[in-house]
Amino acid sequence: MIVCIAEKPSVAKDIARIIGATSSHDGYMEGNGFQVTWTFGHLCTLKEPHDYTPMWKMWSLTSLPMIPERFGIKLIDDQGIKKQFSIIERLMQQAERIVNCGDAGQEGELIQRWVMQKAGAKCPVSRLWISSMTDEAIREGFQNLKDQADYQPLYMAGLSRAIGDWLLGMNATRLYTLKYGQNRQVLSIGRVQTPTLALIVNRQKEIDNFKPEPYWVLATVYRDTTFTATKGKFTSKEEGEQAFQTIEGKPFTVTKVEKKAGKEQPPQLYDLTSLQVDCNRKFGFSAEMTLNLIQALYERKYTTYPRVDTQYLSDDIYPKCPQTLNGLYQTKFFGKAVYAEYIKPIGGKALKKSKRVFDTSKVTDHHAIIPTGVIPQNLSDAEQKVFDLVARRFIGVFLDDCKFSTTTVLGEVDGIEFKVTGKEILEPGWRVVREKTVESTDSDNAEKKDDEERTLPTFVKGESGDHIPTLTEKMTTPPPYYNEASLLRAMETAGKFVEDETLRAAMKENGIGRPSSRASIIETLFKRRYIRRERKRLVATPTGIELIDLIREDLLKSCELTGIWEKKLRDIESKKYDAQQFINELKQQVTTIVHDVMVDPTNRRITVMPAEEEKKKKKSKK
Repeated sequence: MIVCIAEKPSVAKDIARIIGATSSHDGYMEGNGFQVTWTFGHLCTLKEPHDYTPMWKMWSLTSLPMIPERFGIKLIDDQGIKKQFSIIERLMQQAERIVNCGDAGQEGELIQRWVMQKAGAKCPVSRLWISSMTDEAIREGFQNLKDQADYQPLYMAGLSRAIGDWLLGMNATRLYTLKYGQNRQVLSIGRVQTPTLALIVNRQKEIDNFKPEPYWVLATVYRDTTFTATKGKFTSKEEGEQAFQTIEGKPFTVTKVEKKAGKEQPPQLYDLTSLQVDCNRKFGFSAEMTLNLIQALYERKYTTYPRVDTQYLSDDIYPKCPQTLNGLYQTKFFGKAVYAEYIKPIGGKALKKSKRVFDTSKVTDHHAIIPTGVIPQNLSDAEQKVFDLVARRFIGVFLDDCKFSTTTVLGEVDGIEFKVTGKEILEPGWRVVREKTVESTDSDNAEKKDDEERTLPTFVKGESGDHIPTLTEKMTTPPPYYNEASLLRAMETAGKFVEDETLRAAMKENGIGRPSSRASIIETLFKRRYIRRERKRLVATPTGIELIDLIREDLLKSCELTGIWEKKLRDIESKKYDAQQFINELKQQVTTIVHDVMVDPTNRRITVMPAEEEKKKKKSKK
């Protein structure tokens, strides 16, 4: 009998239906020579400290660092999990072959490998590796099963990540709690959560310490068009007033009119982070909510595997794209074929094939998130919004570039130069499919968008006339608070602000956390009460700020160093780095951190806020 093991019951039922295992039993399906069973996500976990030695049960500084000679796994202490595992164990002990049908990623590999190890499976193991849950993809996957050994580096990367998180989290959390938490507050430290908290705290300090400074902007209105002085900001009022007096009452002359044609390529396809960013900006969805929604769409066969960090498709997807577009053409929401008008002009023709979309060298385990072509039914409002973004982005990459004209007009009054720029869309191209939802209520962003698409009157070089000058006092502004969208971007680029898509993609290898884990890291910071939400803003609590202030070891809170760890984990996955070396380095780093904190002679302590007092503070803010 061949035993197939999936990550959840719903996925197992789909697989069982396709391969003919139609007879239901307690904890598995059977038929056609197959038994299909399932986990509920993680059934196993790394052992806790007290599982290695009773000495580690009590929290004590003298027991640190805790470094097991050999890491082990155990079943999670839950009756439902124990019951299902006993079924899996029995099936695996009798199996002639196992097919690992776990989620096709690092975490999915780890979940199933641990279960097989715990069950003592001895038979050969194959791997089902698919990027969508459509019937066709499942059938194709079973016709092309891989050898489990091909995914050993993926497992080693996942195992190294889990052990690394255990080593740092267990030791540093106990260390800081005992040394600085007054035995009343657990100070949770994590390999990814602490640098993420540091990003928020450091930004907040920048804002708190920011001292606004005045500056003056000289502008003038000529033919109902506002021109701004190219000299930029005047740092003193006297200087601005002097310039104002120079131009007042004197004619404005147009000195240059320049028109440039330009093209704007369609945005790249979605990876998980860019989808979470857009959903937060457009709809206010949290990163975790977006992940749950796109995961549900994947499991219902409407979109491809979501936990990805690439925005490219492999070349073998190109021939399947017309079929996917046909599915979108037939998709209706509230009785309306929402995508038909965009797809009709490209139907029946050879689809555009761009290297910004199709590049096998940029795809590892999975490609970008795209629709499968299965027509969605009975979507919730939130699911429809997420599907709509993915669908429009996919259609857009096959449409023409947007063509526009940029007009720059320079003018001069008594030696002082002024400038205005306007942008006119000539052929919208892919922009016709762009979602119209307003991305931000930020007035500066709205103003910037207006400027980008402002059509200017026709000006002629040498024309001259009256104008109305203005001198406006403004104040410098601090950097904005992080919201979930900007924090996800910061995590992706190890805290560096990068707007350019290509450059940002190049920095992903050194980002902090994996795309699939970033949402849960942010949620962990909320649960620990290190951060809170104020509308869309993410604000560090006094406890969160104090914790980062306490930590002197750069290794624990530096985005750059954590990014280096992430790079090493990726290199383990691609067989460029040794997993044991990664673990040994972390053991040494943990030992150094413990020593440095233990010898800290200061009497630093974190302020413990009584629960009742915190509740009162919350009520008073309401």
